[in-house]
Order: sequence, then structure tokens, then C-alpha cells
Amino acid sequence: MSETRVALVTGGSRGIGAAIAQRLAADGIDVALTYERSAERAAETVRRVTAEGRRGLAVQADSADAEAVVAAVERTVTELGRIDVLVNNAGIFPMVTLEELTVAEIDRTLAIHVRAVILAAQAAARHMTEGGRIITIGSNLAERVPAPGLSLYAASKAAVLGLTRGLARDLGGRGITSVVVSPGSTDTEMNPADGPHADGERSAIAVGRYNDPSDIAGMVAYLAGDGGRHVTGTAITVDGGASA
Repeated sequence: MSETRVALVTGGSRGIGAAIAQRLAADGIDVALTYERSAERAAETVRRVTAEGRRGLAVQADSADAEAVVAAVERTVTELGRIDVLVNNAGIFPMVTLEELTVAEIDRTLAIHVRAVILAAQAAARHMTEGGRIITIGSNLAERVPAPGLSLYAASKAAVLGLTRGLARDLGGRGITSVVVSPGSTDTEMNPADGPHADGERSAIAVGRYNDPSDIAGMVAYLAGDGGRHVTGTAITVDGGASA
């Protein structure tokens, strides 16, 4: 992989996405990222990318907007010249009981966690060559749900497991891989390690601590690099043994 490669990280302005963007840049990859609202935070992540000596690009795009998802891929290719790595990271965390679920919540969650992943993969694959990587951030809740109120979230993350296996078959002949990275409890604004549910979550983790976003970024970097060239059609769980 001697040529400078280009990655697009959706939802890359904060938390896990920002950590992934910075780590990929540290590994020599130019990085585009999408953000929904905070241009300032996106710009800060781009500054961290450029501080690593790489090109950075921030693209405003709500992953619930189908046209915006595809446009973000096309803008990445137009402005950075190519796309080699797609990291589907953008996400939300609906925690609501079955009785309280609304159609709007169902539609938005599936649009961001499932439809956007399909559309981004479809758009990126048109431009990828051999060695392309599609990496989707899933969740350990896709396979084990330890508490109520998580049905919609778990269902949406389970969907990308099947999608990832399908993409591995669809794209494998072109040398493009597709993998899910499934984090457990990770210290972000969405689920802080000092939050109201943190002690209960921590008690289930074998190593006794939350993931740091860099733990997820490290796995993504491995899969995006030479080490991940023969890993496809599978999920890798990073949850400190919570699912053990």
C-alpha cells in the first residue's frame, strides 16, 4: 500500500469517529469525515488530521438523508481524488421501551444505521479498487441484549451483521473487504464512563473498564491496514469481555 490512501469516516466529528479519523491519519491516510451539526467540532477533527501531515475534509451530511450520504462519498472522491476506506460510524442511541417506540424513531434509526450504510457502501464501491475496505461500527448489543429498552437499537445493529456478510460476497471478487467492529461500552458523550448507567455496565465487563475510543480506532486501523487484508464477512467485538 505505497500510494496515499483516502478514508471517509461518517460521524467523524466526535467520540469514536474522531478517534478513528485521527488514528487513520497517523497511519498515513488522508481523511474525509461527515458531521451533522457542529462545524466547529468537525473542523477541530480536521485540524488533528492535518497535524498528522495528512489532508482532511469535513462534509456536512445527516446520515438520515439518503442524498446527503451519497453526496458525501462523491465529494470525498472529487476533492481527495479517491476512496479506499469507508468507515460507517455515524449513529444514534435510542433507548426506549417497545410500548413507547414511535414510527419516527424507527424510521430515523433504520435510516442512519442501515440505509445509510447500504448507500454509502454502494457509492464507495463504485470508486474502490482492489484493497478497498468497508468497515462498519456495530455494537455488541447486536447479539446479546442485557437490559430492556434496547430492541430498536439492537435490531438496527444486528441488520448490519447480515449486510456485512452480504457485502463480503458481493465485493470479494474485486478484492474489497467488509467487516463489522462491534464495540461495547465506550467512554463517549453518548455513554460516558461516569454516566448514570456506567456502574452497571462496568460490572459486566471482564476487564472492569469502559473502552476508550482509541481502542475502537486501533481495531479499525488494523482492519484498514495490511493486517486486515484477508478479514472479511465477519464481526470483531471490542468490549473488554462483556459478552464473554
